[in-house]
Amino acid sequence: MLQLKWFTPALVITSLFLNIQIVPAANLLSPSNDSKAVSTAPNFLIILADDLGYSDISSFGSEIDTPGIDSLAQGGVKFSNFHVAATCSPTRSMLLTGVDNHLNGLGNMGIIMDDNQFGQPGYEGVLNNSVETVSSILQRNGYSTYLSGKWHLGMQTDNLPVNRGFDQSISLMETGADNWEKKPYLPHNKTVHYFDNANEINLPEDFYSSDYYTDNIMGYLQQRDPNKPFFAYLAFTAVHYPHQAPKALTEKYLANYQDGWDVIKSKRYARLVQLGLMPPGLEALQLPTVEKWSELSKEDQAYRTKQMAVYAAMIKRMDYNIERLLSYLKQADLFDNTVIMFMSDNGADNNEIEKIFPDYIQNNFTTDIETLGEKGSYTNYGPSWENVSMTPLSWYKGSASEGGMRSPLIVHYPKQLQQDVVTHSFSYITDIVPTILDLAGLTNAVDKNKVPIVGRSQVGVLTGANETVYTDQDVVAYELAGSAALFKGDHKLVRNFPPFGDKQWRLFNIKTDPVERYDLATTQPKRFQKMLLDYQVYQGKVNMVEVTDDYNVIKQLGKNLKRNQDHHH
Repeated sequence: MLQLKWFTPALVITSLFLNIQIVPAANLLSPSNDSKAVSTAPNFLIILADDLGYSDISSFGSEIDTPGIDSLAQGGVKFSNFHVAATCSPTRSMLLTGVDNHLNGLGNMGIIMDDNQFGQPGYEGVLNNSVETVSSILQRNGYSTYLSGKWHLGMQTDNLPVNRGFDQSISLMETGADNWEKKPYLPHNKTVHYFDNANEINLPEDFYSSDYYTDNIMGYLQQRDPNKPFFAYLAFTAVHYPHQAPKALTEKYLANYQDGWDVIKSKRYARLVQLGLMPPGLEALQLPTVEKWSELSKEDQAYRTKQMAVYAAMIKRMDYNIERLLSYLKQADLFDNTVIMFMSDNGADNNEIEKIFPDYIQNNFTTDIETLGEKGSYTNYGPSWENVSMTPLSWYKGSASEGGMRSPLIVHYPKQLQQDVVTHSFSYITDIVPTILDLAGLTNAVDKNKVPIVGRSQVGVLTGANETVYTDQDVVAYELAGSAALFKGDHKLVRNFPPFGDKQWRLFNIKTDPVERYDLATTQPKRFQKMLLDYQVYQGKVNMVEVTDDYNVIKQLGKNLKRNQDHHH
């Protein structure tokens, strides 16, 4: 077992500074088609939550009331086995391009890049120019395109959303920020940058992130050309820390969490089983990072209770804004013709920034229990509550374990897709672009001079025509900073670098054992060896530059921060 002392400071990197086979569809849509043809094409709305755990919404087992998101689940398809990258910017890069992160520029995040990776193709640390975004493809084919929220894919002029296929955008450039004011939450950011298209802007007095991003996307939709379909990308910073929410909402959730994390975790797991999202009889791993509730002092219990109440309130406020947006779409008669997708960018985050940068947090925020979550305050919820967010999975954001990579996914489009069903088909973040292009009838519209899309369309599964997105022989793989996973059928090969693991490869059946408790490497040696070979093939395909053997993410982080400071001087 890893030493507990490794975990907290080391996990700063998990979110810090962060970082084709396509089913043929309807006819190609192009701007030259008459407006009637264009206006019948489906609209698209992607709603991306930040660091939201697998079981944090009520349609995925939570006690947090999320009627907006749940209404999409009731009218749509829920994926129990959808995976994303274990950190934010690699997921976002694949979500928008359908191309593996090693080919689209996010082979590693700049701030934790190993010395041997700097300057290598695919390791630009920002979205590179060898790939095309889905927004560019849709924009070129008669769509209005809008972004509101976190971008985090580079703030050089040619990488602003307005130059990557978005007609209109309000975007946050950094990994996250304060949710009440224009203020960084990390010492290395002197400020945070918000852009309105190509111009840097300040924030309104009454700013609250989830409200503001939703207002903006609704504003764009109200002013859109009614003869053109739209693609809208709403990228919340909820629930990335600092966890902040309106006081009245936080108070509403306090009573929920007074009995501690074990009680909530077991209730969530029971609901996941009841909802058909998880198999019964799983036994969660006892992680060394999780404290015993009964051993906490009364003061600590009260503080931890309030932390989780703030987190719940932040989710609730995001959902309230999703409800507002859905109700606008209904009023404007756009709802029925809009494909809506909801997901999270990675597993929940267990970092405790106040322990990593105590002076910075103390000098810039208050952490008193009385005002937790309010303007000027800083809180996150730590490993023990994070472990509840990812019920029943193991580990968290940054690790290649299921707790780092499995995300809730809901796809809603009753006009053409199934309603109120759960699919257990494995699917990956690179499948979103091909699914959108398939539903838009634009599978042939991809720029042939760019890196080809690697994902698969989910449409067969979404309509009920197919059971799975991939066959048992198809391989899907992932790597970041040494931690890696390879999926094939129901099996997963996984390796975690410190601080998440010991660099050893393990093999799990994630259908029967999503907790990743039973390593099959010795009992199924042939499968294990074959999948190790598959991983080598993957490394070659994506021109992977492996981190060095002595790579240590924390040391590298310190080194790169110093390198950045020297560069600025």
